[in-house]
Amino acid sequence: MTAMFVIFLTAILTENFVLMKFLGICPFLGVSKKLNTALGMSIAVIFVMSLSVAVCYPINTVLEKNDLAYLQTIVFILVIAALVQFVEVFLKKYVKALYKSLGIYLPLITTNCAVLGVVLLNIDKEYNFLQSMVNAVGAGIGFLVAMIMFAGVRDRLESADIPKFLKGLPITLVSASLVSVSFLGFAGVVEAVFGR
Repeated sequence: MTAMFVIFLTAILTENFVLMKFLGICPFLGVSKKLNTALGMSIAVIFVMSLSVAVCYPINTVLEKNDLAYLQTIVFILVIAALVQFVEVFLKKYVKALYKSLGIYLPLITTNCAVLGVVLLNIDKEYNFLQSMVNAVGAGIGFLVAMIMFAGVRDRLESADIPKFLKGLPITLVSASLVSVSFLGFAGVVEAVFGR
């Protein structure tokens, strides 16, 4: 049970896909202007990440048994694209306000390298199905934490007196790097507590 907790905590804090691995930066920068859109995008990513790992794990087993492991990336992208389409249709029908606010960033979950990254990382680390699911949920929650934190930072930037040359994208990137650096402190905590 401790191993599962370590995988979960590590995925959220020390191996955060956005802040430590720099995957999924496009929605991180594009949708984090408002808290409600950041939260909606994060929930969609958690759902797609978890479901894609649940679907891709058995598919990968079949691919490896039949010496077709070289098709992993193509097959995984197709699975992720289908899942994103499902989420998009669901939001368009039942949560129209969130669908409109996410705009172009919702279909971009298909190309969000964090979603594909968690599937491939589970294979590289040779996680079993339960460990893969724990890692996927942890990575999704890590994405949520990063998005909410950065949405809060960007909200504070709206009222800050920023020099003209830093306004817009420059201050956004500087702020993102500072939020990322703040997560480096968790690496020492997890290593000290769990020896990992």
